[in-house]
Formats: sequence, C-alpha cells, structure tokens
Amino acid sequence: MYRTIVRALQNSGGLQVKIAIWASLLANIALAVLQLYAAISSLSLSLFATCIDSIFDPGSNLLLFWLHKKANKLDHNKWPVGGARLETIGNIVYGFLMGSVNLVVIVESTRTLITKSNDELNDLHIASIAAVAAALGVKFLLFLYCFSLRGKSSQVRVLWEDHRNDLFINGFGILTATGGSKLAWCTFSSQHSYFLYQHPSRHAVIDPMGAIIITFGVIISWSRTIYKQFELIAGKSAPHDFLQLIIYKAATFSDEIEKVDTVRAYHSGPDYFVEVDVVMDANTPLWKAHDISQQLQDKIEVLPNVERAFVHVDHETTHTPEHRKAL
Repeated sequence: MYRTIVRALQNSGGLQVKIAIWASLLANIALAVLQLYAAISSLSLSLFATCIDSIFDPGSNLLLFWLHKKANKLDHNKWPVGGARLETIGNIVYGFLMGSVNLVVIVESTRTLITKSNDELNDLHIASIAAVAAALGVKFLLFLYCFSLRGKSSQVRVLWEDHRNDLFINGFGILTATGGSKLAWCTFSSQHSYFLYQHPSRHAVIDPMGAIIITFGVIISWSRTIYKQFELIAGKSAPHDFLQLIIYKAATFSDEIEKVDTVRAYHSGPDYFVEVDVVMDANTPLWKAHDISQQLQDKIEVLPNVERAFVHVDHETTHTPEHRKAL
C-alpha cells in the first residue's frame, strides 16, 4: 500500500489511483465522525462495531501514507532493495490491530448478552440509522471505483477489500440495530406484536449478537488478508501464466539467445523478483552478451508488478545449479 504518488503517475492509471487513495482517505475521515455520532447516540453495540472499523480506516490510511513516504526516502546504502516490503509489513500490522480491537467488541457483546436485562432494549434512533445508511451509500460508490482499479495498485486493492468489508459491516449493522429495537413493523400481526412486546428477550439478543457476527466477519476477513500478505513476504512464486510470459519474452528477445535454461519469479513484498538464465553460443563476444542480457533485463523490469530482474548468461545447460543452495 506504499507506492509514491510519483511512481503511481508513471503508469497509465496513475491519476485514477491517486483519486482512489485520496477519495477513500477523505471519505473515511468524514464517515468516521458520522458513524461515531450514530454509535454514541443510539448506544447500539452493532453500530459500535461498525463505528470502530470506520474510526480505524482513516487512522490506518494516514499511517500507511506515512510509511509510504518513508519507504521512498530510505537510505539505499542501508536498505539496498528499497522500501517495497514496508507495504506488506504495514498491511500485516494493520490486520492484527483490526483483529485486536474487534476482540474487545466480542468480549463486550458477550458480557451484554449475559448481564443485560430483558427490559433494557435500545430505542430506535432514526438519525443514527440514517447516518450509517449514508456511510453505506458512500462506501458502495468507493467500492465500485476501487474495484475497477484493483489490479493497478496493491494499495487500491487493499482499499477495495476494505470498502467491500464495510458494505457487509454497515449493512448488517443497520439490520441488527433496527432489529434490536421495539419496531412495530418487525411484527407480522397485532397478535404477534403483542407477544413480542410482552417478551422483549426476543429482541434483546439481536443487537449484541449482531455485533458479535460483524466482528467475527471482520476478523475472518482480515485473517485471510494477513495470511496472503505473509505469503508475499515469504517469497511465494508468481502464477504460472506470469512465468510463461517471462519465458516467451526471453525466448523471443534475440536470435543470439539459443535456449532459456531457468526462469524464476517470486514475491519480495507486493512485486516480483525475476531470475532468468539464458544460453548463448560460447563464442559470443562479452560485450554483446552483456548488452543483450542488459536489454532483456530492462524489458522485463518494465512489466507490471516487476520490481527487479536478473539475467544470467551461460554457454551450456549441463552445469550444476548456479547456487549452492538449490531452491
């Protein structure tokens, strides 16, 4: 999530990515205030669950933006590979923070289920429901916009996942907050209405149970995100289609390249490191072998999601692996 604005503008979707990032940040700040009002005014645990997520959104955006700027200013003598991994580390840290805060909501909701009297029902608060509904509408628009750009930037992809999660959170929060109140339109007949009002425990569990379901959904979603981010930082291989693309690029790059021996592409953070071993004739001049391999490296490095490429030239394929520690 930590691309510089300059680097984002270097690709064709740079301006769109910048709009997605800043629109999400400004919207999250405004919606955090709106949903904080909704949670405090209604005292609904379900709306508190949605509020916590909304408050964390702008805070996380600011933290990630700061890390993004810091990654761009890292000393390359001390950090030779740059700050790309900070993006992955930031996503992991944010995921753990979200999980920890939502565990607190689960504990409080459970305590409420155990200790709350059946008569202590929250009244319906129209203004708070309207505030969360407005947040739901804004999140839906941001979701659609980031969905179209999710392949252009890992930061926008994380924002898209966040907006997707918020649609579930806000929608379900509205449902359980209203269901947890004494609503006449929640009944099917006057006879059933009388029964429900005489037995409010039928409603008393809806709001805290809704909060528990929302927080469990958030924890599960971010657990999956954390797992995927760990895969990136651990060096997961690129998909087969991408490897085939690299093989094609190398095999068709120059007539001087006789064979493509080995191709590897693996994550080192959000982007790929690519290693290519090619075979040239043993009599190829050193200057020509160097120039061809350098040009091939440059061609690979301009591909989307490639951070660095390394091209190794050999004259045969019967040798032992170049590295003592075989992968």
